[in-house]
Amino acid sequence: MSRTTDLFLTSLAPAVWGSTYLVTTEALPAGYPITLAALRALPAGLLLLAVTRCVPPREWLGRTFVLGSLNFALFWVLLFVAAYRLPGGVAATLGSLQAMIVILMAWGWLGTPIRLGALGAAATGVMGVSLLLIGPEAQLDWIGIAAGLGGAASMAAGTVLSRKWQPPVSALSFTAWQLTAGGLILLPVALFLEPPLPALSATNAAGLIWLGLIGAGATYALWFRGIGRLEPSAVSMLGMMSPVTAVVLGWVYLGQTLSFTQSIGAAIVIGSVVVGQSVNRKSNSSLKKWRSAAAEPAR
Repeated sequence: MSRTTDLFLTSLAPAVWGSTYLVTTEALPAGYPITLAALRALPAGLLLLAVTRCVPPREWLGRTFVLGSLNFALFWVLLFVAAYRLPGGVAATLGSLQAMIVILMAWGWLGTPIRLGALGAAATGVMGVSLLLIGPEAQLDWIGIAAGLGGAASMAAGTVLSRKWQPPVSALSFTAWQLTAGGLILLPVALFLEPPLPALSATNAAGLIWLGLIGAGATYALWFRGIGRLEPSAVSMLGMMSPVTAVVLGWVYLGQTLSFTQSIGAAIVIGSVVVGQSVNRKSNSSLKKWRSAAAEPAR
């Protein structure tokens, strides 16, 4: 399968994640972030386990719970804390720093060389997200900022370690393992910290089904598939498309305005993603040629 197809399929994940804000605000009860995160992860993970009929072997349990914590439990909790304590635009901008963090972590943990072009594209993307989402009325909260940075670091670490720890199973099974582990971690925390969830309406149930089956199960399978086939920095850059989708959905479905500055920000984000993919593709091609030449016997 071509690299272009891999990029397209992987980009579907953040495009769908951009609907999370709309679904959460319009279809789910407010004030139960950890409970809803557990309900988003655990049922989807158990369903995928039943479908794939593949459970992690004993030697993979530790890694599965580490990845489930980084990619889901810790990430989603910190994401909610940042969302509650910061304006949405500030929280999303901090989250977009994930692409830069991945580049540094991939260098330290995978030995991937730091490409200045990719780093520049990631920094430009962060600037575009800030133009897209941050308004002049934005106020800062240090706990929220710490949570936003922690969430970006958690997802970045999960992305890099998911590439480093590739089990000999399908992406769907790998997703099932992590969702189940993340849900099992979140469930006791939700029971301890939050009040019981009220009876769910049909709209609430539909929102959870969307966020669980599509927004978690299907999309993360595509995401982890992409991590296994593409460079971590290339995958993380695609995550910047999520706030673009969120703004477009707000404009289409909620009647929110789209200013000229936001349009410029969206264009910068899209441009930075395109440039970042080009830099990663050329660098990866050069690295493969170098390795091939180095492997040839001396004549």
